[in-house]
Amino acid sequence: MKTMTQHFATMAIVVVATLVISATPADAMHISEGALPPAWATLWTLLMIPFVMKGVWELRARAKTDRMFKPFIALVGSALFIISCMPVPVPVVGATSHPCGCGLSAILIGPWLTALVSSVALMLQALFLAHGGVTTLGANTLSMGVMGAFAGLAVFRLALKSGTSTWTAAFMAGVVSDWVTYLFTSFFLASGLADGGSFFSMFLSITVAFIPTQAPLGILEGFITAGAYCFVEQRRPELLPVWAGKGSA
Repeated sequence: MKTMTQHFATMAIVVVATLVISATPADAMHISEGALPPAWATLWTLLMIPFVMKGVWELRARAKTDRMFKPFIALVGSALFIISCMPVPVPVVGATSHPCGCGLSAILIGPWLTALVSSVALMLQALFLAHGGVTTLGANTLSMGVMGAFAGLAVFRLALKSGTSTWTAAFMAGVVSDWVTYLFTSFFLASGLADGGSFFSMFLSITVAFIPTQAPLGILEGFITAGAYCFVEQRRPELLPVWAGKGSA
């Protein structure tokens, strides 16, 4: 098990480094600035705020009892930032495919804190890398930091309860969180772009456009998530949350 964990951790690092080096900054990431009408962009932003505020409250509460928690949150947030900065352009739909990192974040620090670190990562990408946008921050955070995170954690916990190995549970969390993120990205785009037409047709068209790139990327993210989680489990199990049966979180 030790050799397998080290193998996948090494593979994940190599894949991440390769994708970061080969990434082209000119490719717009996430839902682009201006892609959503103001009314829809405002709605998604308002819906995002409670999740982020809950994350802030949880961070403050945990930091009072664990001095190492803030550095660990910063580490997870940095990993999410890097993982979600690997653009694979998708023509027409106004967004890109990319790994998300929200599944890994959710099973390490929980979905509420994932919403918080996702919002920070996405804001930094919008301001300094022209990836995504400020007006679309709400939609991007909801799809990646909320829907993807809660879906990934739910799958992880169900897999553990069914008796699967930690590696398999983490792999499934990574895959599902990635694909759910893009289902909701398609939903948010379709809701704003249907413009009186058929919402279902628009949603289906955008979803299909994502499949050729996001299907394999979701599987890749599953390997990254499993390798990284098992590495933490092996080296610092006390950092893992209670749903993994480890630590005291």
